[in-house]
Amino acid sequence: MRLGGLLLVVVAVAGCTGAPAKATLRVELGFTEFPAEYTCDGADVSPEVRVEGAEEAAALAIIVDDPDAPRGTFTHWIAWNLPPSSIPGVPKQKVVESPVRALQGVNDFGRVGYSGPCPPPGKPHRYFFRVYALDAPLELEAGATRAELERAMKGHVIAYGEAVAKYGRV
Repeated sequence: MRLGGLLLVVVAVAGCTGAPAKATLRVELGFTEFPAEYTCDGADVSPEVRVEGAEEAAALAIIVDDPDAPRGTFTHWIAWNLPPSSIPGVPKQKVVESPVRALQGVNDFGRVGYSGPCPPPGKPHRYFFRVYALDAPLELEAGATRAELERAMKGHVIAYGEAVAKYGRV
């Protein structure tokens, strides 16, 4: 659904946790097509992700991926133990103290933190921002992989939502 130029997707599904989320989160980006500043063609900084409906959560986790990558789904960002509110731009550090407290893991570029879209020339790719509301902070070391994050989230997801944006290069 499009709201004032924003792409909004709100869903409750069986995600990586193996059980359906009990509630939905409203997850919004300020764009439907990535501005260059959030990509490898710009500053490559993480965008703000607006989240509503996480008031009952103890923490949030986020996974950003590209299912259209040539070799299969490519993970661009994983972070967890974020406060249960909107997610501002987050620096590329394993342990983040400001502007929010969070832990981050290694993406498929082999880097810690957010690495934005950088698809090969051709058809635009879709980038999913999947946000999970958790019933407790995760006991997971900073620098973990996506698979480790997904295992740690099992049984702790109480709500879920996602937003999608596209980016392509000529």
